Amino acid sequence: MRTTSGTVAELVARQWGDHRPGLMYGGSTHTAVLGRHRCAQEAAARAALLVDLMPAARDAEPHIGVLLDNTPEFPLWLGAAALAGAAVAGINPTRRGSELARDILHTDCRILVTERAHLPLLRGLDLPGVRILVTDSQEYAALLAPYAGAEPGEAVLAAPAPGSRFLLYFTSGSTGAPKAAVCSQGRLAAAADSLVRQFSVTAEDVHYVCMPLFHGNAVIADWLPALAGGASVALRPRFSASAFLDDVRAYGATYFTYVGRAVQYLLATEPRPDDREHSLRLGFGTEAGAVDAARFAERFGVRLVEGYGATEGGASVQRTPDTPPGALGRAGAGDDLAVIDPGTGTECPPAELDARGRLLNGSAAIGELVNRGRSLFEGYWRNPEAQAARTRDGWYWTGDLFFRDAEGFLYFAGRTDDRLRVDSENLAAAVIENILARWPAAVAVAVYAVPDEVAGDQVMAALALEEGARFSPEAFSAFLAAQPDLGTKMSPRYVRIVESMPVTATNKIHRAGLRRSGFRCPDPVWWSPPGGSGYRPLGPADLAGLLAAYEAQGRAELLER
Repeated sequence: MRTTSGTVAELVARQWGDHRPGLMYGGSTHTAVLGRHRCAQEAAARAALLVDLMPAARDAEPHIGVLLDNTPEFPLWLGAAALAGAAVAGINPTRRGSELARDILHTDCRILVTERAHLPLLRGLDLPGVRILVTDSQEYAALLAPYAGAEPGEAVLAAPAPGSRFLLYFTSGSTGAPKAAVCSQGRLAAAADSLVRQFSVTAEDVHYVCMPLFHGNAVIADWLPALAGGASVALRPRFSASAFLDDVRAYGATYFTYVGRAVQYLLATEPRPDDREHSLRLGFGTEAGAVDAARFAERFGVRLVEGYGATEGGASVQRTPDTPPGALGRAGAGDDLAVIDPGTGTECPPAELDARGRLLNGSAAIGELVNRGRSLFEGYWRNPEAQAARTRDGWYWTGDLFFRDAEGFLYFAGRTDDRLRVDSENLAAAVIENILARWPAAVAVAVYAVPDEVAGDQVMAALALEEGARFSPEAFSAFLAAQPDLGTKMSPRYVRIVESMPVTATNKIHRAGLRRSGFRCPDPVWWSPPGGSGYRPLGPADLAGLLAAYEAQGRAELLER
């Protein structure tokens, strides 16, 4: 077998001859299992097919798009691309029309692997030069059959090397077209080895992949560490809170990753007496929040570890045993991380925390996390403007808000897009969200800016309440008054009550949509008028008065953004 040390291809090829379970799917109703050797065999077959199908033209990039749910074909094609020296672009099935076509064409995909359920998305799209393979069709089975005897390393487009391009993964953003981050085989193989060491992954583990594989979280933090540590992988086509524990028990899962709202969805399910009867030992992800992490541990007996390391690879934060609650850790080895005020370019002062770990000087301490040292960032595909913005002044700017305590521990405070400026004071949405999440009636919270009618922003919060609960303005006001770390500018001017929190395809809160609708939305909105106290419903007369005030100040157009 021809593989190069330090590559994903080597991790795939290592499975050859190993007949332990490698890939499980079907859930609790009809679990099916592929052995590790079979996974390598099937990946090698697809690699050989890929080599024969890829155009020979000099300008043909060795890129394939994968438009699939979390079916076994997805990791098998990841393995195939690694073995063949090709790159995979994960295509988001929630994209539509010209935006979907743009993602496929922007990443120069010559082959698109999909399934019948997603074929309606492709109807009418102009995809010149793109060959479509439908994995659950007879034509696909016939096309693949001649390659059944292939072995890893036999068919390559280019010999896999640490610098070989492996993933083109779109980063989510609130504005503009998504950017495709370049990820090499060497960087991702090293990241997998690091997670194996951090979480002591062994062949006895089962990694439950319930986050979408078209997103970096599931591949980099779930599938790859399993591959590197010899663990099994268990697939869920799409995340389901109601099926989560049933799947975990059926697969004997020990580890899972999460993004954004998934933890809140799980906490919102009806409690059961057997909530702690399972094999899970660890969850790893981002943006669960300290309150929800504590609730999750109390209910399910599972520790959630918050991590930080963007798909781009520009900066990472490493958790250590002495990391305090709420913090993510310190700078990773070789990183020179600083929290910078983007307006002045100077380092923010250390955070002041009270005895309960609550931030007291957020306006001064919160800034953008910047890596002033070496960066593993490998660029964005065909997007020099975004790449230059990310690496300006010789530093890597993460686009994320953080604060750092006096001991050097770093705390996540949201995205730079989620920063608010209220009465000339800078606020971070994530900090306010963590405070509002303490309200017992709330199962999900999102905080975002709406334009103030005169200048700057006002704070708006969307709240999803416990089933059967009604919003009590008196109880909410009393709760806010009792929070010692809720600054005078942090209280929401507007409160929107939603039945369920809108989310993106990767289970992150859809803040861009919430910002766009603002306080003019179909859901009930409560507000605290300037100079008043407490909350009352935002009625038609209130809305008309607000719109007139925006018009008088020449800021009405801001409500249309």
